[in-house]
Amino acid sequence: MKQDTKIVTAGRKAKWTNGVVNPSVTRASTVVFNTVDEMNNALKNRYNQKMVYGRRGTTTAFAFSDAMTELEGGAGCALYPSGTAAITNAIISFVEAGDHILMVDSAYEPTRDYCDKILAKMGIETTYYDPLIGAGIDALIRPNTRIVFLESPGSITMEVQDVPTIAKIAHQHDCIVMLDNTWGAGINFKPFDYGVDISVQAATKYIVGHSDVMLGTATATEKYWPQLRDNSYLMGQCTSPDDLYLALRGIRTIGVRLKQHQKSALKVANWLKERPEVDTILHPAFESCPGHEFFKRDFSGSNGLFSFTLNCGNRKALTAFLDSLTHFKMGYSWGGFESLVLGITSVDSIRSATKWTAKFPLIRLHIGLEDVDDLIADLAQAFEHFNDNL
Repeated sequence: MKQDTKIVTAGRKAKWTNGVVNPSVTRASTVVFNTVDEMNNALKNRYNQKMVYGRRGTTTAFAFSDAMTELEGGAGCALYPSGTAAITNAIISFVEAGDHILMVDSAYEPTRDYCDKILAKMGIETTYYDPLIGAGIDALIRPNTRIVFLESPGSITMEVQDVPTIAKIAHQHDCIVMLDNTWGAGINFKPFDYGVDISVQAATKYIVGHSDVMLGTATATEKYWPQLRDNSYLMGQCTSPDDLYLALRGIRTIGVRLKQHQKSALKVANWLKERPEVDTILHPAFESCPGHEFFKRDFSGSNGLFSFTLNCGNRKALTAFLDSLTHFKMGYSWGGFESLVLGITSVDSIRSATKWTAKFPLIRLHIGLEDVDDLIADLAQAFEHFNDNL
C-alpha cells in the first residue's frame, strides 16, 4: 500500500468505525460488565485492545494507536498528553538508578531539562554528545549506558544525524535507540528502517496540524513494546478521546499538508539565501545544513520548519524584525497551518557538548499554509526594520 493510501486508511478497522467513515469518539472512565466471565475475559485480553477501564484506552485510542503504528511502523504505539510526556515517559520506562544515557546536544530544551533536573535526582547520569558524532558515539558508551537518544533534525539548529550508524553501534552495546521523530512526522522519515527502537513524536505538531491539541506518541518495536506499554500505564498516562479524534482527522491530510509546507518553505529558504543579511540557511535540504548528506540519504521529504543565521545584528535589530512581522507570529510550537517565528540571540545556553560558533542571532521559521508570496513580502519589510535598527 502506498503511503498516501495508508494515510487515508490507517486506524479505520471496521471494529473502530462501526460502518461510518471515521472512528467514533468514545468517552469512558468505568467500563461495566454483566458477568464475572465477561469481566475476566476482558481483563485477560486487555492487551488486545479490549475496553477494561478508561485509562487503558477506549476504541478512539485504539484506532489512533493503530493508525500511528501503521504509519510509523513498529509493534505498538503508546499515547501521552503531550510530546514532552512521551519523551520523559519513554525514557523513564527503561532506566533505573545507576544507569547512564547519551543525549544529543541539539535536543529539545525540555528534554535537556528533564535529564538535568529530574533524572539526575534519580541517580541517572546524562552525557550530551555532538549530533554529528556518527560512529564516534562508540567512545562515549559505557557499560551502564542504557539509552542513546537522538533528535534528527534538531528542532532549533537542524543538524541531521547519521541515525543508522549510531543505531548499529548502540545495538552492539545492547543500548536502546530512541528518536524524537517529530520533524519527520512518521511520513518523511521511517525510523524502524534505520535501527530505531522507540520513535517519539509531539503529535501536537504535524499529526494534529491545527495548533489546538496537546498530544504525544511513542511507537516501539516488538522487543520493547510490552515494557513501554505497561510502564506508561503504570505511570497513569492517558489521553482525551476528543483530542485523539482531532488527531485522527489531522492524519488524513498530513500528506498534502507536508507537501505544501515543504514547497513553500523551500521557496522562502531560497529567497533568504539571497538576502545580504543572511549567513547560513539551516534547512536539511540545503548543503549548508550540517548533516545534509544524511537527509538526502534517509529522508523522503521535508516540511515547513527550518532556521537561518544572520551575518549582522543585535538584540535591538532582532526585536525590530520580530515586532514588525504580520503573518509570522511568535510562538514556541510549530506544525500547524500558521506561520511562526522565533529569534534566538544565543544558542550556547542550550548546549554543553558542542560550541555554537555563529556570532549573530538565529531565526527559526515555521512556514505555514498562507500564500508564500505574502510570507516573503512580510519578511522583506521586516528586514527593512532590522536594517533601520542596526
